[in-house]
Amino acid sequence: MSGLRVGYIRVSSIDQNPSRQLEGMTLDKVFTDKASAKDVNRPQLTELLSFVREGDTIIVHSMDRLARNLEDLRRLVQTQTQRGIRIEFVKEGLSFSGDDSPMATLLLSVMGAFAEFERALLKERQREGIALARKRGVYRGRKPSLSPEQIVDLKQRVEAGEKKAVLAREFGISRDTVYQYLRSDPS
Repeated sequence: MSGLRVGYIRVSSIDQNPSRQLEGMTLDKVFTDKASAKDVNRPQLTELLSFVREGDTIIVHSMDRLARNLEDLRRLVQTQTQRGIRIEFVKEGLSFSGDDSPMATLLLSVMGAFAEFERALLKERQREGIALARKRGVYRGRKPSLSPEQIVDLKQRVEAGEKKAVLAREFGISRDTVYQYLRSDPS
């Protein structure tokens, strides 16, 4: 009996299109996270890992969709293949089943290291670009989540005793952001 083919998709932001990652593939079930891969604590990844069983295959578009750093990538691949679960990376054309050759293990490490290196370069270029834009006076930072009127409303409702967690959900912001607005200058 062959196992299930289970897809894992991850996009970093809500406006990214997740459907392109495993487009055209025949899958029995798909788990999609809309979260950063800074760590492996992602709800759909956690659900996928508890769903798959021995004989199943996890299909991922590319290594960087599963993990951003080599340590997490190797740990995820190793723990799943030890459970008898196969992992396939479409973009890299690699698959791992636990009985991999030393060459496959080397390729996982090298490709994972390249993905981590590429991410580090991207972040470095981003920081450099922001620093240059600040020098020129054109960098304004992230746009506020709430309008000035919404901030006033938020502060008044907190003062009236409404729960911050409820307000955060209503305004579509995190509780940390609520606290930042409460600490901010009233102007």
